[in-house]
Amino acid sequence: MNHLQQARENMIEQQVRPWDVLDQRVLDVLANIARDQFVSDEHRGLAYSDYQLPIGFGQTLLKPTVEGRLLQTLALKPTDSVLEIGTGSGYLTACLARLARHCDSIEIHPELHAKAKASIDALGIANVSLSVQDAAESWDARDEYDAIAFGGAVGDIPEFYKAKMAMGGRLFAVIGDNHQPTMEAIQLTRVSESEWITDSLFETQVDPLVNFSVTEQSFVF
Repeated sequence: MNHLQQARENMIEQQVRPWDVLDQRVLDVLANIARDQFVSDEHRGLAYSDYQLPIGFGQTLLKPTVEGRLLQTLALKPTDSVLEIGTGSGYLTACLARLARHCDSIEIHPELHAKAKASIDALGIANVSLSVQDAAESWDARDEYDAIAFGGAVGDIPEFYKAKMAMGGRLFAVIGDNHQPTMEAIQLTRVSESEWITDSLFETQVDPLVNFSVTEQSFVF
């Protein structure tokens, strides 16, 4: 076992599992996808540390503990369709795709999109559709996603995305802004045509998604 494989095992046993991530499918995916392949060469040695690592354009890779909780919260089934807002490095995208039937992922930065696509293609993961899109504007998203994952903090959940959830669909997001000392990770579950239940999960601090403000004024209907 080389040092990166050992670091990956340590990440799961010493960071992710102690953070109450006990879903074996999630742990297996984290063990099988090489996180170090989604960061720059200069950061490969830190790929399995519990840090937000820079990936360019002011964006960062989420901490492994947050990624683990996100994946566990969505409780993905092999038949599920997933929408990811903020492809970033593509690492979380790859994990989502391994757990679900298909993952649509959108990214505002063309350069990050291209890098993520190359990394995902290198792993032979084919059940992914990647697009360049400003997620803070309404776009031609399809309906009835079983799960939606926000890869960065938002001020609130736009009604646009709530409407794209299937009945019983789950959504993970971190709510807050950089002016607050902590942010709140939540799970939103759609229970009817007009009703959603919000569960508070934990406090954390992550970088905001580009163009997502507290008021989400960019959405026009």
